[in-house]
Amino acid sequence: MVSPFAPGGPQDVPGRFFVEALSPKLGQPLVYDSRAGAGGAVGMQHVAQATDGHSVLITSNAVATLPALRRDLGFDPFAGLLPVTLVMRSPFTYVVRADGPASFAGFLARARAAPNRLTFGSSGVGSSTHLTTAMLMQQAGVALTHVPYRGAQLTMSALLAGDIDCFVGDLSVPLKHIRAGTARCIAVTTAARAPLLPEVPAAGELVPGFRSTLWYGLFAARATPPEGIQRMLAELAPLRAPGGELSRRLADRGAELLLTGPQPLADRLAAEVPQWRAVVAAAAIQAE
Repeated sequence: MVSPFAPGGPQDVPGRFFVEALSPKLGQPLVYDSRAGAGGAVGMQHVAQATDGHSVLITSNAVATLPALRRDLGFDPFAGLLPVTLVMRSPFTYVVRADGPASFAGFLARARAAPNRLTFGSSGVGSSTHLTTAMLMQQAGVALTHVPYRGAQLTMSALLAGDIDCFVGDLSVPLKHIRAGTARCIAVTTAARAPLLPEVPAAGELVPGFRSTLWYGLFAARATPPEGIQRMLAELAPLRAPGGELSRRLADRGAELLLTGPQPLADRLAAEVPQWRAVVAAAAIQAE
């Protein structure tokens, strides 16, 4: 099981759980292999080109954003990867310091009053957090200044240090700071409010139609036999039981376990690749 990102990210929670849970059921070792590089393209390409029939990929929605940014991916996510299942989803959050804007409405008002004065930090040029905020700016009619960092933890540190005005990233990263009162979440990006932060509005409540979800999916190499995918789905199915351990672990981080099968993942990929291509083109974003 290949993760295309560095160890320590949100994908490690379900990925390592799958390894522990499935190895004894499959009757053979299942190894978790982090192959980071090029925004996830290295690990994705490795699985897309695998011919052993035993390689699977657990990846974020970077698999949908990368085709919008790079023509030289070295693989086609539609032709090279077989959707197995959506794994989980969670909101991106807009987070400010405790002395920052009191609300998302106030944040947007400041941005409209002083274009490009407010800064937001993302996990890098072309990252999901960058593209999500580019889409927000397009739909809300505001201009913010982008400050890229190499990962969400560095972005959060920059916010707390006063280097940027707003953190954009996965809810699990700022959660302890929100609970400690050193940071304030002013919006989540999912269609509905987050269960862990019911008092925080969804951004779409102020910017109608806006939504963006951080999701993770499981893909198999194209060479994987159909019976192998069916076996994996059958062994994953019991993990969906309400109140199960994986579900609880993810809920504690603000994420929702899905395990919905191949078609919802295929549909999500088909919908998001053109969506992000349009956002990238409108914002003239170029991958570094």
